[in-house]
Amino acid sequence: MNSFAGQHILSVNQFDREAVEKVFSVADQMLPYASRKKRTTVLEGAILGNLFFEPSTRTRVSFGTAFNLLGGHVRETTGISNSALAKGESLYDTARVLSGYSDVIAMRHPDTGSVAEFAAGSRVPVINGGDGANEHPTQALLDLYTIAKERASLGLTIDDLHIAMIGDLRFGRTVHSLATMLSLFNNVKFTLISPKDLSMPSKVCDTISNAGHELIITEKIEGSVEADICYQTRIQEERFASQELANQFRGKFRLNQQIYTKHFKSQTVIMHPLPRDSRAEANELDNDLNMHPNLAIFRQTDNGVLVRMALFALTLDVAEKVQHYIKPVYWYTKNK
Repeated sequence: MNSFAGQHILSVNQFDREAVEKVFSVADQMLPYASRKKRTTVLEGAILGNLFFEPSTRTRVSFGTAFNLLGGHVRETTGISNSALAKGESLYDTARVLSGYSDVIAMRHPDTGSVAEFAAGSRVPVINGGDGANEHPTQALLDLYTIAKERASLGLTIDDLHIAMIGDLRFGRTVHSLATMLSLFNNVKFTLISPKDLSMPSKVCDTISNAGHELIITEKIEGSVEADICYQTRIQEERFASQELANQFRGKFRLNQQIYTKHFKSQTVIMHPLPRDSRAEANELDNDLNMHPNLAIFRQTDNGVLVRMALFALTLDVAEKVQHYIKPVYWYTKNK
């Protein structure tokens, strides 16, 4: 990816290592604005069309927050039933219309390939906020950015990483995208832990293997003790044909302090794309881990704003101009 300006961000396959590192470099520069120490109006007058046709909290709000922090305005549509798609309008027609109202569009849709289909009709850049069980490129970038930060605190890089991915690896689009992007780095060891029916798609496994990385596939958490990252995923119940089918896997891979201490090393970082299923029958990440220093799930969400700010700045070609539009901060946000 030689240039971001005016480009759609639809797939992790668009990125090489240089492009990833460019996003990270710009994300680093966004910290003073995200932490409210400074503010910028570089995108004053610009409009983000935030189109979320599938339920979302973090992704939708963080896209909007990222755009607001750059000085832009946000217009939202949530749910297919609240849009013209419910009346039979095509994604192409919707794109032609809404791109006329926006300078950039962030979109989530329940169907695989839908965001790319929408982008084909759009007159402005489109950023994929998740398309069915397929991809979630901005989540992969924020996850990778978090890994880079966590590793840097130990004087390490993403190269030579050992990551254990646990849970619903079949329908979890976050692990598909993250595994693909991690394959751009050197000497990464993947331990994939899931029931056979929820195993990582062969396409993703082939990407890992073809890049020369070590790949271990297992149904047991034992053996992942040397992992640097424990990446837990939620059972994607909305992707199953019935609730009954989803329920048979719920709670299979729980993580609490006792299990963590038994199966992971003391510096293993705990990650999760959220939302974590905190219901008693699932309890993916126990509350007894909430204050654990290695629990990075909320650092992930903070990093998501930085990464999405970077993508907006790069896509709209203002990354080098952000600092020229600094304004004073008139309010006080403690410990932001």
